[in-house]
Amino acid sequence: MELNKGRYMKVAVEGCCHGELDTIYSHIQKLEDQKKYKVDLLLICGDFQAMRDNIDLQTMAVPEKYKLMGDFHKYYMGEATAPLLTVVIGGNHEASNHLWDLYHGGWLAPNIYFLGYAGCVQVNGLRIAGASGIFKHHDYQRGHFERQPYDNSTKKSIYHIREYNVRRLSLLSSPDVFLSHDWPRGIEQYGNLTGLLRRKPFFRDDIQSGKLGSPPLMNLLRNLKPAWWFAAHLHVRFEASVQHDPPSSTQPPAARNPDEIVIADEDDEFDSPSGGSIPSAPAAPQNPDEITLNDEIKAVAPPPPPPSQTRFLALDKCLPHRQFLEVSSVSSKEGKIGRKAAPSSDGSPVTLTYDPEWLAITRAFSQNLPRSRRGAPAVAREWDWVHKHVLPKLGDGWRVEACQRFTQGVNGARQQTEAFTTLLEMENVVR
Repeated sequence: MELNKGRYMKVAVEGCCHGELDTIYSHIQKLEDQKKYKVDLLLICGDFQAMRDNIDLQTMAVPEKYKLMGDFHKYYMGEATAPLLTVVIGGNHEASNHLWDLYHGGWLAPNIYFLGYAGCVQVNGLRIAGASGIFKHHDYQRGHFERQPYDNSTKKSIYHIREYNVRRLSLLSSPDVFLSHDWPRGIEQYGNLTGLLRRKPFFRDDIQSGKLGSPPLMNLLRNLKPAWWFAAHLHVRFEASVQHDPPSSTQPPAARNPDEIVIADEDDEFDSPSGGSIPSAPAAPQNPDEITLNDEIKAVAPPPPPPSQTRFLALDKCLPHRQFLEVSSVSSKEGKIGRKAAPSSDGSPVTLTYDPEWLAITRAFSQNLPRSRRGAPAVAREWDWVHKHVLPKLGDGWRVEACQRFTQGVNGARQQTEAFTTLLEMENVVR
């Protein structure tokens, strides 16, 4: 699925990880050997399960038969190394205490980066945004009220997506790629619905009642218009194409307002899805000697327009004979926020960098991060602040490793969050 033969990256996308890092990396190596290409980047769409020890394991909300350590601890301890840059989001089966300590994003292990509860980064100019967790109506407008140690209720609510993060993400200009665990609500209407129901007939009731997927995510898809949207969660491969601003006669009904529905928690099994127009007046003739305001303003190139369509791909969980991973050639648009895109499949190094627009949004919202059940931006001002105060600290290129570095130990993740909040000179309210 090559989008651009010139400026692109080979990106592997994984659905639900479920702790199977060894299998995923081995599968990528086999694809590279068979197809004679080099994968530049791995994106994982949730249920990553970053368990460092048994304490982390106890914070994961899964039935006992699924409570397994998985492979991550080997990468955390340095017994194994991720062979390529891996960017992950959270799902609904996670080591929630570990991910909370990296709320704004950070290194889970060398070469494995968590995008945060919401976030946006760049990889060689490819702009990747994402949202962790799943949608539950009753927690959506709440703040992050959970406190460690989590009980049986809060170990579930901690991964429910909050309006606070959706609002922050909605302020981004169009990213190249968006990652989510949940599906955007109504996305099944833009693909082969008959084929989906043939494979997952128990989705029918949720689809007919308008409960399959996340309403806020469909709003983000319509607003951000990314070229690609990757997801997981429902354990089935499904692709769709959403045309933006299509004729009204071909547009499916809009997703329902999230305030109009209530869904039960999905925790028991991994596979349960839960006329006339007024003519305009003619333009007045213009004096050729008149000086207009536009003559006095220096021309500024507009940002590149968003794509006319979003290609959606959901993948399965990592099991034999399942469609859990695919490799795509993903193009990155020049002129995006920050650096110009640089291809990587030609052998140039892969570099993870902060996205300055997201840093500005993060700082603008920092004092409003809700920590109670009752949930609550001067981004343009913070954009200028970020360029004036943050860039000199990082040096050229907005490199993540100029601020955050992986270290083992109980406080390793917390030190990264402390470094990030210090970089933006904001209070660390995650503590």
